[in-house]
Amino acid sequence: MRLSKRGEYGLRAMISLANMLDANQQNPIIPIKEISRTENIPIKFLEQILLTLKNAGLLQSKMGFGGGYYLAKPPTEINLGQIVRILDGPLAPIRCVSQMAYEPCACPNEATCGLRMVMRDVRNAIANILDNTTLADVTERVNRTPFEV
Repeated sequence: MRLSKRGEYGLRAMISLANMLDANQQNPIIPIKEISRTENIPIKFLEQILLTLKNAGLLQSKMGFGGGYYLAKPPTEINLGQIVRILDGPLAPIRCVSQMAYEPCACPNEATCGLRMVMRDVRNAIANILDNTTLADVTERVNRTPFEV
């Protein structure tokens, strides 16, 4: 799996929105220009990404003066796997191990294909991390520890 710019920007925008919740977990409406500026994401590309996430039910929006985007669910109910799958599709590195977009491979026997076995482990490891990490987990981690490379 390779995270596209669309997936990366979508994750960063969603994490940014989760980070902007106040201490009472109130969900502020954040203008798209602010998200674009804060996260250094081209605004036209961000508009497309946020619309996709809105159509998938992860975001809500308000039009007009004071408008913008806000999380449709609490950050504890949105996991990174959902976001990546919405924006980038299946997590599997090859189609024959995908749970969302399975396609048979060209190997002689899928049941004994060593490559398939390893790639299934890769898919499972990635899915386990992304599906068990919520926006709340990420914001807590960011606020708890200084950035390390």
